[in-house]
Amino acid sequence: MTDRTAKSEPLGGTAYLAAPGYERELIAELGEVTSVHDRLIFAPGPPRPAAWAQNVWLEPERIPIDSIAAGARALRAIQRNWALYSFHLHRRARLIQDKLPPLAGKPLAFPSALPKAPLGSWTLLDAETIVASRHCTNPFPHGAIAFRENRQAPPNRAYLKLWELFTLIDRRPAPGELCLDLGASPGGWSWVLHELGARVISVDKAPLAPAIAALPHIEVRRASAFALDPAEVEPVDWLFSDVVCYPERLWRLVERWRASGRARRMVCTIKFQGTTDLEIQRRFAAVPGARLIHLWHNKHELTWLWPNGA
Repeated sequence: MTDRTAKSEPLGGTAYLAAPGYERELIAELGEVTSVHDRLIFAPGPPRPAAWAQNVWLEPERIPIDSIAAGARALRAIQRNWALYSFHLHRRARLIQDKLPPLAGKPLAFPSALPKAPLGSWTLLDAETIVASRHCTNPFPHGAIAFRENRQAPPNRAYLKLWELFTLIDRRPAPGELCLDLGASPGGWSWVLHELGARVISVDKAPLAPAIAALPHIEVRRASAFALDPAEVEPVDWLFSDVVCYPERLWRLVERWRASGRARRMVCTIKFQGTTDLEIQRRFAAVPGARLIHLWHNKHELTWLWPNGA
């Protein structure tokens, strides 16, 4: 057979990999799309903000192939590391992937720096066509980040959301900074912040787990996160909220704190009840300097970061 891999060409547009189960949300967020392949959604134009995308494939290329070996050679000629997204033709795709260098699969210790080696994504569009992107927005395969978990100290697994966020943005509270954890019970987020050396004010009507409440740099306030007046606490470096509430109520809380000027940064989980409220999502996204992201450890929720990168 003739190896046709030299004829690779830009596909045009951008490819977005939806968070598992949230394809409809991503399509609604993107608006115009050109094709849908299970979780992989192609849209025209340059990359755009897409909170429900677990990963974004930048400048995807179409690579014609006439054999499994040709597919592997074409990908290796571009770069070393590739993650396969397989939505059909699974056996053929896996045979190509098996001819590529294996990806490191060890869970990440926290805190750790992001991987530096470029990681591309690829799929088989049909038996003789690879679509590949050498540059993606998430440095982990399909945005799936696994940590070396602590199964003793934190009272639940919510701490993994903060570990993931801090890893992706390469920023976290510094020792001595003051953090306000609203809706803190049972204390998973407060534990993370304390372990980083921050001072923490944990606010919830429900109690923290006893081991968390006893930590030396955590101040516990048994009160409603929504009733707390910003003037009742000293200005904070970080405000956190993983509280279970309707998005509209969280919006009012965020706006009150932004208006007060007493929180330099905010990290909040928008937890959707039933159907996804795209209107309130757009409202959060429109805040100047804000970013919305669906973390691998999020469920039917988005993480709101403000200001992004400050």
